[in-house]
Amino acid sequence: MKMLSDQLLYQLALTYIPGIGPVQAKLLLQHCEAEEIFHAKRSFLEKIEGIGPTRAKAIAAFTDFKRAEEEIRFIEKYAICPLFISDKDYPKRLLNCYDSPILLFYKGNSDLNAEKTIALIGSRSHTEYARQVVDKLVAELASHHITIISGLAYGVDALAHKAALRNGLPTVGVLAHGLNQVYPPEHTGLAKEMIRQGGLLTEFGSRSKPDKHNFPVRNRIVAGMSDAVIVVETGIKGGSMITAEIANNYNKDVFALPGKITDAKSAGCNFLVKQNKAILLTDGEQLLETMGWLVKQKKKSRIIQQRLFAELKPEEQTITRILENKEAVHIDEINARSGMSTSSVAAAILSLELQNVVVSLPGKQYCLA
Repeated sequence: MKMLSDQLLYQLALTYIPGIGPVQAKLLLQHCEAEEIFHAKRSFLEKIEGIGPTRAKAIAAFTDFKRAEEEIRFIEKYAICPLFISDKDYPKRLLNCYDSPILLFYKGNSDLNAEKTIALIGSRSHTEYARQVVDKLVAELASHHITIISGLAYGVDALAHKAALRNGLPTVGVLAHGLNQVYPPEHTGLAKEMIRQGGLLTEFGSRSKPDKHNFPVRNRIVAGMSDAVIVVETGIKGGSMITAEIANNYNKDVFALPGKITDAKSAGCNFLVKQNKAILLTDGEQLLETMGWLVKQKKKSRIIQQRLFAELKPEEQTITRILENKEAVHIDEINARSGMSTSSVAAAILSLELQNVVVSLPGKQYCLA
């Protein structure tokens, strides 16, 4: 336990160094463990690409370990789970995002690496149309074990979390402040329910307040943790549009619910669709089909399938065994489980696609045809 606290001390301290954000921290971690960074020579740190003399000096001058010790006491007192970027429970989808945080704080019981996740986002001042759409959409997804992610804000965020709870789906709220509070405070009861059926996640320590500039920073986690981002209702400007833009930059699938062209609160959704930055979404079944999450009826018998697979090359058979009995598998999981090089996996998948054995799905996922 002491060793874990020592590790966490340096992991926390790494996030406090002036001029060292998530991108620079990951550059450092490619060369050293967190503790080693604080004991490394300045001359060594300066030579790391993206660090240089100014940041190396800031690392060498850092002494505020007391702040990290206070945070550890807070974490232990409230049974919060810290998730460092190298931990097995760290959200794997965030590893594909260049600016993902190196340290997260989690309170809850939901798997942050659930097989299917979507973000439902939208205006803080929602209409009755948005409420109806969220209720309908979540109810249609209820039997597919999808984790619902949002930001615990007023409006569409709260609608999404409440609909998930009603339908028995896990729901995770990504916060723009520390876990010592709930913002807005009116959502304290909702947050408690979510901890029992999902969780609360943040990259901000207990000293952090819900400052305005924290919300766009928070939005990248909402986008990065999701397989798909669904914009329910939004004006032409605002946090939801920022999240949609981030999701597009992360190569995530973005959907938008259409609205009346005269309705300012749907102007953002209509704009995203018009600019081909989002897929027009009308119901849950369309989402499931587009994401490749519908269970497909296999027309070929097991015997025919086995005979077909027997004719494949060893590398191709490895891929088909990974995909067997799965609705969809992400390319990162295929790479990890196959034990093959990335180029060999890519070649095998291409060959399987040409043979109509494997189908490519949105979000860099694959399934058997």
